[in-house]
Amino acid sequence: MALKYKRILLKLSGESLMGDEGYGISPEMLSHYAEQISILTREGVQIAVVIGGGNIFRGLQARKAGIERVQGDYMGMLATVINGMALQSALEAKGLYTRLISAIEMKQIAEPYIRRRAIRHLEKGRVVLFSAGTGSPYFTTDSAAALRANEINADVILKGTRVDGIYSADPEKDPAAVKFDRLTFAKVISLGLSVMDMTAFTMCKENNLPIVVFDIKGDNNLLRIIQGEQVGTLVEG
Repeated sequence: MALKYKRILLKLSGESLMGDEGYGISPEMLSHYAEQISILTREGVQIAVVIGGGNIFRGLQARKAGIERVQGDYMGMLATVINGMALQSALEAKGLYTRLISAIEMKQIAEPYIRRRAIRHLEKGRVVLFSAGTGSPYFTTDSAAALRANEINADVILKGTRVDGIYSADPEKDPAAVKFDRLTFAKVISLGLSVMDMTAFTMCKENNLPIVVFDIKGDNNLLRIIQGEQVGTLVEG
């Protein structure tokens, strides 16, 4: 079967790694992520991953602890490296070849980010895990995902969430919320919908990089998306 997307950037939230644990890393969710990614690699899809760190530490939590914003943001970046290492181990346990790349140099555990090298890893079939965000404070992992996706010439950003797409309101709070199957960038802005932070969203809009928001917990959702099925919400144009 012909694939709709050949090179993807998968954006995962750190919170989704918690599963039902409430904190930290759920072994079940880690295994689920690894299995879904391994299915795509067998199809020949080139996969890059950006994962958040909110299951361990969020930079915005720092103020409550009396930690300045910049310091807190760097702490959050380190949390994404921990998640990247966990996912790397889970993927390698399934026989996949991986490369963990950090925007903050820590050569004992991760490669530094070099664009051409990262693309070469993808071309060789390795799963590339981008960690430490952009390496700079004040930027979210959404922004890191948009930046890396554009740099590696990804066909799409697949944003895995806890809900099955973009709604007119929070479906977990408003039972009358309506789900959208397809939206334009302009429509998302006019309706004031929350897809990614504005920096990330604008970067995708300016470079015409489509975004698919979908339920990461669903079995085979990733495979169905790259095969061209309507899953979640597609934002493009």
